[in-house]
Amino acid sequence: MKNFLKSKGFREVLRILLALLIGLTLGFIITLFVSDDPIAAYKAFLFGPVSRLNRIGDWLEESLTLILLGLAVCIVFSASQWYIGVEGQMVLGALVSGVVVLFVPLPPVWRITLAFIAAMAVAFVWAIIPAILKAYLNANELVTSLMLNTVALKLFEYLLKNFIMPEKARSLSSDMIPDELRLPSFIPNLPIFTEVRELWMKQTSVTAMVYVIIAAVIFAYFLLYKTSFGYELRTVGSNKKFARFGGINVNRTIVLSMTVSGIFAGLAGVHLSLAIYNRVMMGMSFGLGFEGINIAILAGNNPLAVPIAALLYGYLRAGADVMERTSDVSRELVVVIQALVLLLVTAERLLPTIQRRISDQREENNNNNKIKDTKRTLKGDPNES
Repeated sequence: MKNFLKSKGFREVLRILLALLIGLTLGFIITLFVSDDPIAAYKAFLFGPVSRLNRIGDWLEESLTLILLGLAVCIVFSASQWYIGVEGQMVLGALVSGVVVLFVPLPPVWRITLAFIAAMAVAFVWAIIPAILKAYLNANELVTSLMLNTVALKLFEYLLKNFIMPEKARSLSSDMIPDELRLPSFIPNLPIFTEVRELWMKQTSVTAMVYVIIAAVIFAYFLLYKTSFGYELRTVGSNKKFARFGGINVNRTIVLSMTVSGIFAGLAGVHLSLAIYNRVMMGMSFGLGFEGINIAILAGNNPLAVPIAALLYGYLRAGADVMERTSDVSRELVVVIQALVLLLVTAERLLPTIQRRISDQREENNNNNKIKDTKRTLKGDPNES
């Protein structure tokens, strides 16, 4: 028992719970000043997501998407790459999967299967651009991926408006996906589950994607911790120079870290188009791709912890929606609470990472200056003493 209480895992869980408690307490204090009925407002925030079946569905639907996005970010963060192109990968995955299901003339099972493959493939390929720019031209991956997010969103909008949206449509969206082409419920279609299954299908969009996501979590864990690729990925993330001296192809690993993340981001796009919205439409993501960064940080880049972090974070987002609809408190307050919790949880992790990156940059600049000084000396530069 004493060993358990002193273990790193227990201390980490305790620290997260303490950070959550402090964040929620500070949030309630803020609510006291902005709400006429702060207790009712905070009650809606804390218990609203589980007060009705449709609200439970909303919480789970968003959490499932966040799990896939968190896994995608875990991959690139494990290689110490500040790649944030998951948003663009996700929307392109949603676009392609929706197009395949709506227009490809195949039987339903094959059509849905092809939609999954196409979404993962396009998200994989999309990341090649910033990956190559980073690996071979040393372009800043944060800047390039952020810019490509905008390109992906504009490309999504252009294709939707000009090729997918029906002529007489009243909104920027495709036709609804027929029932036979939608993902089935996660509850087995057995006689003993008939009533429960029908109830869940009427009030929620929690589909068989649950099983795909469970498989994705297991796959991501084995990929990172049980394969040579995962070892190379983590070694590059820990010390790029050591990895290079150890015979690891650093450039290839950087490229694969970003492209492999697209597999999970593409699946998140499938979940949006074939499970939640059942069509392709503008505003499907609402910036959800960036929330994957928060999930990965909360989970400490551990794929097995991503579902817990996503369910917790999704609960805060779902509670924000309920509080906004049922009280006089705006959603912005909950954004403040989320930020407080995230800062309290990640402060210990982010500081060493930032310090290491600054140190690496300084060392690289010093090496470049030494090379320049050496070249000037060899050329007999008169300015050298």
